[in-house]
Amino acid sequence: MSKVKVFKFGGASVKDAAGVRNVFSIINQYRSDQLLVVVSAMGKTTNALEKVVKAYYERDEAVHTLFAEVKQQHYAIMQELFPPEHEIFPQINDTFVEIDWVIEEEPQDSFDYLYDQIVSIGEMVSTKIVAAYLNQEGEKTQWLDARDAIRTDNTYREGRVDWKTTQQLMQQAVMPLFEQYPVVLTQGFIGGTSENFTTTLGREGSDFTAAIFSYCLDSETMSIWKDVPGILTADPRLFEQVTKIDRLSYKEAIEMTYYGAKVIHPKTIKPLQNKNIPLHVKSFLNPDAPGTVISDDAEGPYPPVVVVETDQVLLHISTRDFSFVAEHHLSHLFSLFARHRLKVNLMQNMAISFSVSLTNRSDRIAQLLEELEADFVVRKEEPLELLTIRHYTKPLIKELVDGKMILIEKRIGRTVQMGVSEIPVMRRKK
Repeated sequence: MSKVKVFKFGGASVKDAAGVRNVFSIINQYRSDQLLVVVSAMGKTTNALEKVVKAYYERDEAVHTLFAEVKQQHYAIMQELFPPEHEIFPQINDTFVEIDWVIEEEPQDSFDYLYDQIVSIGEMVSTKIVAAYLNQEGEKTQWLDARDAIRTDNTYREGRVDWKTTQQLMQQAVMPLFEQYPVVLTQGFIGGTSENFTTTLGREGSDFTAAIFSYCLDSETMSIWKDVPGILTADPRLFEQVTKIDRLSYKEAIEMTYYGAKVIHPKTIKPLQNKNIPLHVKSFLNPDAPGTVISDDAEGPYPPVVVVETDQVLLHISTRDFSFVAEHHLSHLFSLFARHRLKVNLMQNMAISFSVSLTNRSDRIAQLLEELEADFVVRKEEPLELLTIRHYTKPLIKELVDGKMILIEKRIGRTVQMGVSEIPVMRRKK
């Protein structure tokens, strides 16, 4: 049996009927290959389902209207792709009914558990629709439930992969499918527990899903299909002059994603590096273009790369008795960050204070502050923007911080990180 290639298509690639047709045309170009295809929820479905979860948990009557909108968006796409009598319509209806039953009852479980059970429906319906369309167009495809292949623990919204069990499940549940089907299509973002509960792997986790399959199936390559031509030196939505990087090393890609580069999920690279599986980042808008290749033999030099993380919170934490912030304080602080599952992006330790930039999860931050203020004096600054420049130049730093106030800064090697905010404009009294 030849080696499998793993493809991942994100929500933007299947946001409408035209996108689904385009995915088929890309897959059709690889008819001679065995493909494991990972597909995300369609368009902004995950965002919409997050609103459904929130409304349900808070017993907001709008929950039914919000969910009806999600259903209608999918039915509209299906009506463009399939004849009215196609079996996909009752299949998707049955899938949606599972959530209808849930939201009819009073919420009894934790928010994170309910989140995973409801939001994961986006991946379930999108993959059933895409698989049905591929089969309709003559591309012999087997739909696979990712929860039967990826085993996680019970950490809802950030399931941790049980790699040993997952590898065993892959060999049992996935590899035999390629004896009959050239294409196996499954969901990104989700896994399953030993008790058959659904978990999610963290926001934007479909890239990581593809890497898990690549690692466990010893894939030949992995390809992520995006709406950009490859990995760029900055986010084109924020900066005008950006260039594509043709080749990256695993190490450089890991550093970029660690600092917040959005083009690839941070957990994606390491499983591929461990088995030396090349990663291609390509454009579904221009599938014949070369894109970016991430591999073991792609060392620099690299141009400056800018990563901007918005919606950050800066906490200044000091002891109540003005004693030094010692090791036992730091140990306690990091145990709190871990317990509340808050991502630390930048930190700075001084004699009697500790400053830390965290991704702003308002509910978790509020719970953290409640615990912190029992033992520490805490000052919060927001909004904060975290600016990271890999392979920086002094003129570029000067350009990017013009008009901003630097509140926290760290430089290591050729990387600079700065927490910045807009400089308030002082107005003259009349």
